[in-house]
Order: sequence, then C-alpha cells, then structure tokens
Amino acid sequence: MRRPRTSLIGLLGLAATIFNPLVSPALAQSSTAPGNVNSAALLPNPQTGKLEPTGPLGLAAAIDLALSANPTLAAAARELQAVEGAVIQAGVRPNPEIATLVEDTQNKATRTTTLQINQAIELGGKRAARIESAERGRDVAAADLATQRLEIHAATVAAFFDVLVAQERVRLAEALLDLAQRATQAASRRVMAGKVSPVEETKARVAEGSVRVEFNQAQAELASARKRLAATWGNPSPRFERADGRAETLPAVPTSEEITSRLAASPALARARLEVDRRSALAEVERTRRIPNVTVSLGAKRAEELGRDQAVVGLSIPLPLFDRNQGNLLEALRRADKARDELAATEVRLSTEIAQAHERLKALSLEVGTLQKEILPGAQSAYEAASKGYELGKFSFLEVLDAQRTFFQARSQYLRALADAHRAAADIDRVLGAVAASSPIGGGQL
Repeated sequence: MRRPRTSLIGLLGLAATIFNPLVSPALAQSSTAPGNVNSAALLPNPQTGKLEPTGPLGLAAAIDLALSANPTLAAAARELQAVEGAVIQAGVRPNPEIATLVEDTQNKATRTTTLQINQAIELGGKRAARIESAERGRDVAAADLATQRLEIHAATVAAFFDVLVAQERVRLAEALLDLAQRATQAASRRVMAGKVSPVEETKARVAEGSVRVEFNQAQAELASARKRLAATWGNPSPRFERADGRAETLPAVPTSEEITSRLAASPALARARLEVDRRSALAEVERTRRIPNVTVSLGAKRAEELGRDQAVVGLSIPLPLFDRNQGNLLEALRRADKARDELAATEVRLSTEIAQAHERLKALSLEVGTLQKEILPGAQSAYEAASKGYELGKFSFLEVLDAQRTFFQARSQYLRALADAHRAAADIDRVLGAVAASSPIGGGQL
C-alpha cells in the first residue's frame, strides 16, 4: 500500500524540474529564424497581401511586418505624399486672364472691340513665403510619419513580449494542472486505501479546480496577446505558431545623462519645433498678403468708326483701405504663439513620461533580479522541502499544495515583471527615438 504514496511524491518532485525559475525551456530554446522558413510556411495576409510566417515568429520579423503593413502607418505615409502636392502647388504662379469688351453692339459702324490679356504680378514675397510654409508643412508630415513608426515599433515590441510571457504562463499553468490532476488521483487512491481522510481528497479537488481556472485565464490572455501582436500589422487573425525569443534577457537601463542628451533630439520634440516653424511661416504668408498685387493688362482695341486698331496697356492696383488682411494675420500670429506654448508643454510632458518609464524600468530590473536570485530559488527550495517532508509524513498534502502555489505565484510575478520591463523599455525607445537597439531580438528576419 506504499506505492501510491511514492507515486505521488514522484509527481510532486517532478514539479521542481518543470518550474525551474532559472532555465525556462519555452524561453531558453534555440531561436528558429523565420527567415529560414521555406515558402510553404508563409501565407499572404488577406488584408494587406504581405507574407506572414505560419511557424515561429521572431521579434525582428514581427517589427518588419508591422512597419511594412500597419494601416495607421500607411495612412501617415499617404499624408506625406499628399503634402508633396501642396509644395508643388505653392510654387505655381497666377494664371493670365484673357478678356474681351464690345461697345455698341447694335451699330457695327460705330462698334468698338477690345481684346486684352491680364497678368497678376505677386508682390511682397508672397510666392516665396507660400513655398516656405508648404515645405515646413511637409517637414511636419515627415515628422508625423517618423513618430508614428516609433509608436508602431514600441507597440510591436511590447505586444511581442506579452505573447512570450503569455506562452510561458500557459505552459506553467498546464504543467501545474497536470500535476494537480495526478495529485488528486493519488489522494483518491490513498483515501480508498484508508491512509488519509476523505477531506484530503476534497482539498485536492478544490486545488485542481482553482488551477484549472488559472489555466483557462492563461489561455485567454495568450489568445488576446496574439491578436494584439497580429493587429500591429493589420491582421485580426494571427497565423504564426508561436513567438520565438528570450524574454529573460532584459534591455539595458540607460543612464540619466544619456536620457537627457537623447531627449533633446527626440522625434516628438522635433515635431513640435517643426510645427512652430510651420506656424511662423504661415504667419509670414498672411503678412505678405497685406501688400496688394499688381495686375498688368496688354491688348488691342478695334474701332470700326475710325477703321484702325489701337494698343491698350493697363495697370490696376487694389487700394488697401478696408481689407488689409489684419484678421488673418492676427490669427496666424496667435497660432504661432500657441505652437510655442505647445512646444514647452511637450517638453514637460516628455520629460515626465521618460522619467516615469526610466524609474519603472530600474525598479522592474531590480524586481526581476531579486525574484531570479532570491525569491524563486527560496520558493523552489521550500517546495522541495515540503515534498520530502510529505514523503516522511511530516507535512500534510495541503502544505505541499500551498508550497506549490507559492512557487507558482512567484514564477507568475517574475513573468509579469519581465513583460512590464520590456514594455517600459519600449516606452523609452518610443520617446527617445531609438529603434530598440538595446532590446534583445530572438529570431531572424522574414
């Protein structure tokens, strides 16, 4: 009758290997580069037509897919192309006008016919100011595109590591569920053998049900994370088999001096400065419009009564007595002031965001290190001791399950800290404009 007890201890002891906190088989496996996947493992996205891997997906491949197929990024690129048309139009000169005038239509003998061409000549640097403002608008559109690329990049990195961590949570929950099911069976056999009270079997079944709930939650979180990752390249239905990489390799924490120097050249600040330039250029356009244009006329006049043609030369200049474009100029000047205020507000906002992300990354790096070096080994040691004590009859089955649950919760906290750390690093890269050079990439290119 000793055999069931020994079988249970063997199962419980196996968990120490399954839940090893320092070597995770799912995350430490060798990376399979999607670039080495044959053409049969690639399928076109029905929305974009881009090829997507159906096997393992690396971080680099996910970023390439997102940057090449994200619909929001495509819209920003279209905007930049549209602004190119505005630059072309800004340099166009006014078209000439052709006009005709007929006097005395009733009597042909005294009729006078005038045909002339009118050409408006822009004064005050209107065309140059218009071109300048259009070019500044193009610069803003290009900065918007660059900023959007960083947003998509950061979202892809965060979503990728969310999938990595969710995969590991499912693996842990599945292993724990299998262990709980076998433990319940072992407890049932011991009850039937009269070794323990039926209450112990009830406790084991309750523990199994709790683990099953956690397993279902882990599966739901993985499905959601997979959809978030696939959404970055415009596909609502993920096709990749799994995310392939190492979440345990944390990105380097930048120093405060490095952050300060890189923040001054961040894309968001550059975009705000360009907006100030664009608004100033628009104000200059309105200022030049205060100077009226000159219209030159040249033509010929046929006087039937005289029987000869006469040259016609004309010059017209509007008198700026009432409309001096004062309202539009005032609006443009105030909008330029608003752009300067928004630049100052953007500097404060970005400084706050980067400081928070930096502190969060430092705290999470310390948390990951503490969990990896102290808490997880201690929880594993306590679990192994409880397993041996149960075998020797010193601990109850409930105490073993409690030690097992403590270890599982510590492992879950460790995975959650990893995901949060990678997300904080992605936020730093998004603000500072880095292309995740410090983030580890597991997997190859498409």
